[in-house]
Amino acid sequence: MFQRTLARLTVINSFVFFIIYFLFTLILYGYLSYRLFDRVDEVMRLHASGFRLANGIVVPLEHPIFDPRIFVLARSTDGRIVNPIPFHENELKNIDEITSNIEAGELNTKDYEGHVYRIMRWPYSYQEDLYDSAANFRIESVFVVSIVDSEVQLLNNFLWLIIGGGVISVLGIIVAGFLLAKRAMVPIQEAWEKQQQFVSDVSHELRSPLTGIYSNAELMLRHPDETIREECHRINTIMQEAKRMIKLIASLLTLARSDAGKSDISLSLINLSDVVNEVISHFEVFKEINHISLVATVESNVEVVADRDRVHQLIVILLDNAFKFTPAGGQVTIDCYIANRNAIVSVRDTGIGIAPESISCIFDRFFREDKSRSKNSGGTGLGLSIAKWIVEKHAGKINVKSALGKGTKFTVSIPIQRRHQT
Repeated sequence: MFQRTLARLTVINSFVFFIIYFLFTLILYGYLSYRLFDRVDEVMRLHASGFRLANGIVVPLEHPIFDPRIFVLARSTDGRIVNPIPFHENELKNIDEITSNIEAGELNTKDYEGHVYRIMRWPYSYQEDLYDSAANFRIESVFVVSIVDSEVQLLNNFLWLIIGGGVISVLGIIVAGFLLAKRAMVPIQEAWEKQQQFVSDVSHELRSPLTGIYSNAELMLRHPDETIREECHRINTIMQEAKRMIKLIASLLTLARSDAGKSDISLSLINLSDVVNEVISHFEVFKEINHISLVATVESNVEVVADRDRVHQLIVILLDNAFKFTPAGGQVTIDCYIANRNAIVSVRDTGIGIAPESISCIFDRFFREDKSRSKNSGGTGLGLSIAKWIVEKHAGKINVKSALGKGTKFTVSIPIQRRHQT
């Protein structure tokens, strides 16, 4: 699938590059052609519009432009052509053929006997039109002829350069298209692999509680005569696995909504100190059950613009992880205060710590450094992913410092002044 997509992207990228190259060279060729002939055409127009007679003699231009490639011809009313300003005599032996079929006001280019001529015919509009009384030559129009061999040769050379460069550029375009397509495929492939891993992890996580529920239910059906008291351990197991499934599904729903940009975030001014104290009160029971001391230092009236429920969920996740991975006799410390215009919540424990190579992965979904221990403690590997998402939705930051055997410290900072958003 990826190879086919890579080939398709390569073709599309190459086609786009080729179109850009074609349009660029076309514009460049047109511009060069225009600039080459524009000056010649302007001089020809000056010669044509400035040609007139005075007492049967040609009056020179007010500001003559001397270009040996340009000469002027006069055409009589009966079709005869003469050269009133004699030069280029050797070029005029077939002038009738060169100037044939040229309409008045028309600019034309003709190839003739190895030369390229640019020809303009201009109507003669002055009253005095008698050029040669003996031959009864009355001027009807003026031809201005210019030899443009050098301009045409330059354009032809440039065209061949474009064609030759185009052949070479096609190879470069294909290579560039392939490299860009390959680079574009990297995040696609990573996203695909993450999705596949996500589906695999979800399937694995759901299979475990479902297997426990099914197995215990089947064992209960095999002993239909036993009382509820006798089967209470199996019922308790079913309830625990169902609770685990509910927690997993709720976490997955939160992450799915966050990925789709449809998460429920309702910001308002909240007292963060009250939220922290509320969560601490819920964890008081763990002090006695797990024999872990909880030390809290909460500055009063720390206010932030935030979603109260999500912030509550964030602090629960951090404290829950701290208690999970702190052995009996250890200590969990939570602080809440203001520093540098940010509300700071830090949770520190004296637990098992995190390996240095795992710190960069702890916010990945379903990542669990000690999977067996996490499973036994009811972890799904989604808590810190949700915690990071909550912090980012509040334009905050979450940092972690840890050392194996010494403990871990999570620090969350949330700006205390933000606009209300929903």
